Amino acid sequence: MSLTDSQAMVAVVTALAIVAGLAGVVVPGLPALPLCWGGVLVWTLFGDAGAGRWLVLAAVTVVAAGGAVVKYLWPGRNLKSAGVPASSLLAGGVLGLIGFFVIPVVGLVIGFVGGVWGAERLRLGSNQLAWPSTVQALKAAGLSMLVEFLAGLVIGVLWVAGLLFA
Repeated sequence: MSLTDSQAMVAVVTALAIVAGLAGVVVPGLPALPLCWGGVLVWTLFGDAGAGRWLVLAAVTVVAAGGAVVKYLWPGRNLKSAGVPASSLLAGGVLGLIGFFVIPVVGLVIGFVGGVWGAERLRLGSNQLAWPSTVQALKAAGLSMLVEFLAGLVIGVLWVAGLLFA
């Protein structure tokens, strides 16, 4: 496999987009799966990998779309069955975003937990009742991140397979 300079550049750009997408799972403001998918799109359009590159793009598109849907539906179903309302999650999301900028690195988690707990405390009127809902919200957020990260990894694996075999 010999690479020209332009092929190497396209491969590097694609790899960087996929890595940035994987980082976007935990960094607010970086769209994780769209970055991964966009990197493979760049490789498909500008790379010289043969006709198989379109199959790779099709497979990556299915994985990205499926991951985007599952990352919301699966945790959302778990939260609904646990009785955690969307308003509590919204409060957690807003305070998590604020916390990310106020306290670098850990502020996102602190803000999310504090926001969900505060909203549930107001809604339920008790610390003992608010905490289980907060734990369920944390589990759902973790599950959503895990689904998104795994979809990004599958996209990366499909691209590497396409790079090697297409």
